[in-house]
Amino acid sequence: MKVDKQTRLSYTEKAKEIVDQLTLDEKVYLMSGNITLEDMIEELKKGKHYNETPYEAGGIERLGVPAMKFVDGPRGAVTGTGKTTCFPVSMSRGATFDRDLEERIGKAIGKEIRASGGNLFGGVCINLPPNPGWGRSQETYGEESFHLGAMGTALTNGVQSENVIACVKHYAFNSMENARFKVNVKADKRTEREVYLAHFKDTIDAGAASVMSAYNKYQGPHCGHNDYLLNQVLKEEWDFDGFVISDFIWGIRDTVDAANGGMDIEMNDTHRFGDKLVDAVRNGQVPEERINDAAVRIIRTLLAFTEADDKEYGEELLGSQDHIALALEAAEKSMTLMKNDNKTLPFSKSETKKVAIIGKLGDQENIGDHGSSRVYPKYVVTPLEGVKNLVPDAEVIFDDGQDVEKAKALASSVDAVVFVVGFNHDDEGEFIENTSDDLDMTAIGGEFDAAGGDRKETLGLHDDEVELIKAVGPVNKNSVAVLIGGNMIMIEEWKKDVSAILMAYYPGMEGGTAIAKTLFGDVNPGGKLPFVVPTDEKHLPQIDWEAEEITYGYYHGYTKLEKEGIEPSLPYGYGLSYTTFNISNASFDVTRENIFATCDVTNTGEREGAEVVQMYVGFSQSKIDRPVKVLRGFERINLLPGETKTVEISCPIEKVKWFNPETNGWELEDIDYEVYIGNSSANKDLIQGKVTLLVTK
Repeated sequence: MKVDKQTRLSYTEKAKEIVDQLTLDEKVYLMSGNITLEDMIEELKKGKHYNETPYEAGGIERLGVPAMKFVDGPRGAVTGTGKTTCFPVSMSRGATFDRDLEERIGKAIGKEIRASGGNLFGGVCINLPPNPGWGRSQETYGEESFHLGAMGTALTNGVQSENVIACVKHYAFNSMENARFKVNVKADKRTEREVYLAHFKDTIDAGAASVMSAYNKYQGPHCGHNDYLLNQVLKEEWDFDGFVISDFIWGIRDTVDAANGGMDIEMNDTHRFGDKLVDAVRNGQVPEERINDAAVRIIRTLLAFTEADDKEYGEELLGSQDHIALALEAAEKSMTLMKNDNKTLPFSKSETKKVAIIGKLGDQENIGDHGSSRVYPKYVVTPLEGVKNLVPDAEVIFDDGQDVEKAKALASSVDAVVFVVGFNHDDEGEFIENTSDDLDMTAIGGEFDAAGGDRKETLGLHDDEVELIKAVGPVNKNSVAVLIGGNMIMIEEWKKDVSAILMAYYPGMEGGTAIAKTLFGDVNPGGKLPFVVPTDEKHLPQIDWEAEEITYGYYHGYTKLEKEGIEPSLPYGYGLSYTTFNISNASFDVTRENIFATCDVTNTGEREGAEVVQMYVGFSQSKIDRPVKVLRGFERINLLPGETKTVEISCPIEKVKWFNPETNGWELEDIDYEVYIGNSSANKDLIQGKVTLLVTK
């Protein structure tokens, strides 16, 4: 049984009947996390990790109202030690452009959450990074709002199909890590609606039942107190029927402002709600109707999901072989081939007798940051282990790359060189420091066991890695750089010094297996870059990562470069393959509700492979400032050698409207629109047509 919005709303009267039987204290209890900060710190000091068991909130046993049981994400259920499946990070899965795969991952995560005793997944992260230096951007899918909405919707659908509440986060404008507790983000209305909120609305329209607010401020108020974001936009304009939870511990700073601003549950420590909220109601500072509304939202949602529960979820689901196979599939499908001169890849298993794995990351279990999204699987396959397992008859030599001359000598003595370079949890990820309020978080910050934070110095590799590649890469013509990281990594400085470049992201517990299978041709890479790679990081929006106030602009990523006429190093949506594809017979059409682009895709090479067909819509005739073009559809297809498939992609007319701040509404321009279909955002990779949209009066 699917717990969609209509199903949830059918529980409204039952929820109201229960609320009528509750005391004020009981209603407020529903709105409060059940684990104290002291208990949480004590658990961490005893060696338990963050969210090892679900974090509960509310629950009224006497009336059959279950507690909300929170489990974090998004690369898997964080509960349990050595049990749950660690999938590739969201950025990696974004590179697959595979909605079906993401929905299946959502189902697997949902099953593991239920098997862990949870009923809510706090891991549908769809924040948009205006700059790839954001430390937690590994938790989201890429730079493009339409893509974020599509992938976030797929994950939501998968999770909720297993009777687990999907919580979408962090609403909104949460794209800086080090300054997240203090920064006030500003944006004009079009930027807000078209760039930063559109993907959140997509997941709400798809039926997401919960939303987590962000730590940062937006236009002044904290997001957890933000009447405009939570009440006016989310609950009233978007008609959201579920409940809002705060980001943990610092998510709200004031009892009255948060309650009146639309916050439904304070997580995970009751610091501002509880008795303080009861007093605020009795003092007339918070209307009891606001408490009743929150209670109805919470009870209605929990009852709908609990009563729909028609499945058994045993511990055997945790880290099951099926789920690990799915994690491997995701890692394989995400591998993005950025360069492959002279068909260096794939390496021949028969001819490659001696392989060098160079770089300290080659022998690291590197699955992403060590913050709240950290998953604890039963094992992690490193790149070194992956290669050794795949080619057991070859001599595989590891060198950490610290001695460049030693590495050069090694490279000259082997058949192939694999540099494994990039980042780990100390370079980027969630960052916690003590705040200036009355909560001492030193203990929790220490438990996260990593520096994390935003990438402040550069968007490129570490200096020693650049030096290593430039010195050692040219020594062996069969040299490949495997990039590990959560977002775009600059390649301009060294890209000519290796024959091939493979972006592996943080590929999860089976990442080393997927890397090896791609290097040696068992897997044909089909991933596409979910971000643009510029020739100069100054071409991207510049951000002060410690800012107390910042204005987000309308343009970022590929739309900014294209608007300014700057050629990127690699375009958005780009990715090579070991086979070749031809896109032909493009046609474009429009109905009252949709724009259609259709084409034939033929695998013209000798290997089976996947292609991601992309649809863009352009606005050259617009009378207002708009991007040159934006992604408005995509489809991943698999083709055998010589096979042809016809692909049709549709885009709702709603998705080409612009937000008019003067009328405070979405409007359609009465113009011709360019429509493109192809395999990257670069014009040379696209076939162009046009459609005329007539505004019906």
